[in-house]
Amino acid sequence: MKHPLSLTWELDSLFAGGSASPEFELFLNELVSDIEKLHKEVLVVAVPTDEETTKPLDGIIELLQSCSGRIVVAAEFSICLSAQNQQDKAAVSLSGKVAGLSARLQGIRSEFDNVLRQTSDEVWTQWMARPEIAPLTFVLTESRDLAREKMSPELESMALELAVDGYHGWSEHYETIVGSIAIPFEDKVLSAGQAFNKLDDPDPKVREVMFRKWEEAWGGVADFCADTLNHLGGFRLKLYKGRGWEDVLKDPLNINRMTHETLNVMWEVIGNTKPALVSYLERKAKLLGMESLGWADVEAPIGKSSGKISYDHAAADIVTQFRKFSPKMADFAEHAFNSNWIEVEDRPGKRPGGFCVSFPERKESRIFMTYSGTPTSVSTLAHELGHAYHSYLLDDQPVFNQNYAMNVAETASTFAEVIVADAQVKSAGSAEEKLVLLENKIQNSVSFFMNIHARFLFETRFYEKRKEGLVHAEELCALMEEAQKEAYCGVLSEYHPHFWASKLHFYATEVPFYNFPYTVGYMFSTGLYRLALQEGATFADKYDDLLRDTGVMTLEALVAKHLGADLTQPDFWQGAADLITADIVEFLEMTKDLA
Repeated sequence: MKHPLSLTWELDSLFAGGSASPEFELFLNELVSDIEKLHKEVLVVAVPTDEETTKPLDGIIELLQSCSGRIVVAAEFSICLSAQNQQDKAAVSLSGKVAGLSARLQGIRSEFDNVLRQTSDEVWTQWMARPEIAPLTFVLTESRDLAREKMSPELESMALELAVDGYHGWSEHYETIVGSIAIPFEDKVLSAGQAFNKLDDPDPKVREVMFRKWEEAWGGVADFCADTLNHLGGFRLKLYKGRGWEDVLKDPLNINRMTHETLNVMWEVIGNTKPALVSYLERKAKLLGMESLGWADVEAPIGKSSGKISYDHAAADIVTQFRKFSPKMADFAEHAFNSNWIEVEDRPGKRPGGFCVSFPERKESRIFMTYSGTPTSVSTLAHELGHAYHSYLLDDQPVFNQNYAMNVAETASTFAEVIVADAQVKSAGSAEEKLVLLENKIQNSVSFFMNIHARFLFETRFYEKRKEGLVHAEELCALMEEAQKEAYCGVLSEYHPHFWASKLHFYATEVPFYNFPYTVGYMFSTGLYRLALQEGATFADKYDDLLRDTGVMTLEALVAKHLGADLTQPDFWQGAADLITADIVEFLEMTKDLA
């Protein structure tokens, strides 16, 4: 691997010139032309009446896949441009244009899905049996079934068009709010992303000061955020009402290709595991010399041994640990580092948070984060590389079959995290180093079992209240704090009432309930890792095969096929929880005298 690694990504190999790229403009113009061509073809297509009359639809399906793949490229490139510089107004304009195109394409897809839903079962069986179409059977059947539960194609298309300046427009407005956040600290003015990295500073005084400033900053824009969240929620509820959907979880569960039963069983297992996490948090408070932890202390590092980890060192370590599990995964990560696919520089103007976007047509990905040299940053880097590897495994699949759900996306990313975290713990050079790394690993459990659960509880209750009318900022703060107290079992001395305002995920319009899939992914990946430990080197190929099927199966069917397990029963989830509990038990044993 080359050294030193670049701290900024390279986007010109995708489209040279950034937000002013003539190449990207040409790409968009060609896409516009093909979308219009597709629309004309869909308007005149007839519902097939036998196997022979399904054949003229092959070209439409091919063009629909091509346009769908390219709209993803356009959207992801626009996201990269605006994330690297939130003051790039041209990038914002491009995002708006792409959003309009995406809505247009979704409307055409809705019209095509109407053809699918009108096709008789007999003809459908013949159609899906054709060799050219058979690989797409799962996705097309899923679209057909869902179309039968939605409004008419005309109303669905109208909703999609209105969403551009309504639903999605409010999400973009939130991005503007985030871009305006400026928090003074010492002799600098920090962006939201930079300030967030200070919240887990080793120095308790820094954490205390920053948390106060953080709450104050988000409190200052709380009314704007409340307006935004209310309008996003209102749009969803009106759309669901039009479709006859009473359960607000129906849409996210459909998107994640899983059942209510599976979700409930997982939360039940997690609830039974929380007492161990409470013991961990109580012990951590003692180690930090506190009676109990406040919100800003939960992710604080313990001890004084956690020095800064250079980006080059983190990259090398990730590749090394990946290689112990899968040489193929390690080679991919090394290629990503060497090809400058990763943006990690700590500078003003960047969007907070981290993400991975993929460009299947180019067989490339891009990773965005602000690297701070902490173990958490190393985990984030491994996490995003897990996403990229998942996409890489699907590069040769039909476009429709590359669309996997968020819960399995988070499985691939958190699996990559646990590979690195577990290897670091096992290879620690001293007891002190091992304790720091083990504690960082357990922190993931707190995030997914408690923090994410609080988000899920908050959002579920917010939607119930939103059905009755607007929910004001003060009520949102109360809902948030109530959810945090319940999710954390009341173990903290202080909570984060404005978390609902500061967390981007509540304002994302691509995926409703952008919370529980993280926990599903974490539990699923932990269960996979438990099996990997049992099986050894041969599990890497099984893991790759499982990821390749994530675009063409429900979560339950995926696990039944590749692991022989039933996710509607607690056994698989409990196996994952037991592995997590074992880490906590080891931590408590290691620290019993230190406390």
